[in-house]
Amino acid sequence: MSTILVTGGTGTLGRHVTERLRAQGHEVRVLSRHTPPYAVDLREGGSGLDAAVEGVDTIVHCATTQRGGDEQSAAHLIAAARRAGVAHLVYISIVGVDRVPLGYYRTKLAVERLIEESGLGWTVLRTTQFHDLLVRLFQQMAKVPVVLVPAGVRDQPVEVTEVADRLAELARVGPAGRVDDMGGPAVRTLPSLARAYLKATGRRRAVLSVPLWGAAYRGFREGGHLAPEQAVGKGTFEDHLATRFGVGRRR
Repeated sequence: MSTILVTGGTGTLGRHVTERLRAQGHEVRVLSRHTPPYAVDLREGGSGLDAAVEGVDTIVHCATTQRGGDEQSAAHLIAAARRAGVAHLVYISIVGVDRVPLGYYRTKLAVERLIEESGLGWTVLRTTQFHDLLVRLFQQMAKVPVVLVPAGVRDQPVEVTEVADRLAELARVGPAGRVDDMGGPAVRTLPSLARAYLKATGRRRAVLSVPLWGAAYRGFREGGHLAPEQAVGKGTFEDHLATRFGVGRRR
């Protein structure tokens, strides 16, 4: 069994990846900003990062933030991995980073390129958005009497635990380059997803589609973030809601 470092190992995805790798018998180190013994801010790097990667065979890079700094973090991680002789770097990315001109997507694409050009053995998996993200969005939207969703936009959410299964598998098999995208089981309209959330949480809200503007909106409306040909996920949004909230639960 190998020694594997999971960055962002306490996060939405990373904690599930960590659980699976440990269950398979690997020695797993969890790197996050606030969790000893590898409490490291990747944006700063330093000796703590070098200690975290020393003796590691594979890194699964799940750490990310929409507040900026992902490219700098990746550069520090890659440099440390080179110094430590890490054999394999696995990165989780997003379907559509090369098709939807959104700032965060551009950053994810830039990190992909850094990894591809790193000289390390690498694997990149792109997935559609997690169910958890939609839940967080709808929680915010449902604070007012009318839930407003972007007109003409669909989504293909995937269960985070299934992505964790796939990442753990990729970490075991060695460098594979850019692997097939992973999408949720179905492409859905945003109104249908919003209504499913409202039903599961016992909220009564109107759902209204509103047109937006800009290149990013156009990219989403055209389906640049979807992978209908790779609808390999099994868990539906309704399955996720039932597990998270319980049938008929009111908040």
